[in-house]
Amino acid sequence: QVQLVESGGGLVQAGGSLRLSCAASGRSFSSSFMGWFRQAPGKERDFVAAIRLSGGSTYYAGSVKGRFTISRDNAKNTVYLQMNSLKPEDTAVYNCAARSRYTYSDRDYEYDLWGRGTQVTVSS
Repeated sequence: QVQLVESGGGLVQAGGSLRLSCAASGRSFSSSFMGWFRQAPGKERDFVAAIRLSGGSTYYAGSVKGRFTISRDNAKNTVYLQMNSLKPEDTAVYNCAARSRYTYSDRDYEYDLWGRGTQVTVSS
């Protein structure tokens, strides 16, 4: 069974950086897109970024564009989220997710497999 495991979260001051990783392990899972979502306390889960595994096209939410960068290492079955210029409003649990269909989506219910998440806390 395929699992997605996130790592790299933590506590950082505003203006700082973190890099999240999402490693896929287990039997091969045919995914076309990997995405990052986040959920702050008391709020709905929001799309952050996605990457097409073949070709590397990237997509970002407006709130993170220019600050966050999603990338992948297909040989390592790992996707990264480099987060720079972090703000307190970036505080959330960050989940990675895999989507098997070939079309891009920023809707969480259109992703098939999820990791458990990693906490990111940005202090002011």
